[in-house]
Amino acid sequence: MTVIGGIVMGNYFSYMRISTKEERGKQKYTRQENSLERYARNQGIDYVIQFREDASGKSFINRSEWNRLEKIIQSGDTIVFKDITRFTREAENGYAKYMELMSKGINLVFLDNPTLSTDYIKNLIVTAKNMNFLEKTISEMLVKVLLAAELTRAEQERLTISQRTRDGMAASSNKAGRKLGQLDKMSDALKADIEVYLSDRSIKQVDLMNKYKISRNTLKKYISLLADTN
Repeated sequence: MTVIGGIVMGNYFSYMRISTKEERGKQKYTRQENSLERYARNQGIDYVIQFREDASGKSFINRSEWNRLEKIIQSGDTIVFKDITRFTREAENGYAKYMELMSKGINLVFLDNPTLSTDYIKNLIVTAKNMNFLEKTISEMLVKVLLAAELTRAEQERLTISQRTRDGMAASSNKAGRKLGQLDKMSDALKADIEVYLSDRSIKQVDLMNKYKISRNTLKKYISLLADTN
């Protein structure tokens, strides 16, 4: 339990998720962890457990850490995410899980998407109820629309960043006078051995594969690239 202003609150948990090669190779959990820790300091709370998951955000089924989290959370507890895409990347599944958790009294906080946090949604529902709107209809409509809008925005942002990265790499490669990916990862020793192989076919490809710990497809790609430049 967490005590804030003398009031006993439910437990707080943080959840971090990565899935893309870029996230695994570069940022890992760093950005998420920094945001979550800053929120905890500002709110004066402690996370009981900080969950980290390397899995797709399109489904909740194959996420072992998420499933472990769901088994221990109780009504009044709070799960904190950096943004909505750490919770889900799929609107329908995400909506169903969101409504399920909210109905169980679980609070969801999305630091980069505050209008999707359950406290915000609950306040809108109270306002709608006071204005004699149908509470259930309003809550379902709000969550669905906001969730779909934020996921669409996040996906578009991701695609834009990815395209800019590809464009930048292509521009840099063009300046160097060769196609993207050519010879970039080939060591000088491997290059020299392939050049010998091209003139002396008594050398076996498998010997090069074993020597440099590379796959047959990778070796064939390098052979093809060098053959084109010779």
